Amino acid sequence: MRKNLLRLGVTMAAAVGLPLGASSAFATPAGPGVTGKVVSRTTIDGKDYILRQITIPPGQSTGWHYHDGTLYGFVQHGTLSHFDSDCRSDGVYHAGSGLTEPSGAGHVHIGRNLGRTDVVLDVLYVLPHGAPLSEDAPNPGCDFQ
Repeated sequence: MRKNLLRLGVTMAAAVGLPLGASSAFATPAGPGVTGKVVSRTTIDGKDYILRQITIPPGQSTGWHYHDGTLYGFVQHGTLSHFDSDCRSDGVYHAGSGLTEPSGAGHVHIGRNLGRTDVVLDVLYVLPHGAPLSEDAPNPGCDFQ
């Protein structure tokens, strides 16, 4: 049963579009209009599995942050530009692309919408029970937000 729930969550995150809403902590902060909506949540063996849909309007970002657990994302619409704490692009993800964000403070990053249409993401968070969706981080010195 547990494997089936996890498989369902991963499948939903990879196959359905989930725009993220503003119900959790964003870093540095998130740009105006960035939203997130929790679609599903369950806890199994001390881990929270949270499925969210995130929307990032054109010209906006998630703000600098990291996660206490692994995040699995799927781009439903638009193009997500992803940057690491060295201010370098560590990926450009178009509609239909998947991405993984590893856990820990050593993986500070920002997601930016440099396009002209909304970026819509389906995201599955796999977190220690009770952990926040993200942990704020200061801008590491990049000349963009």
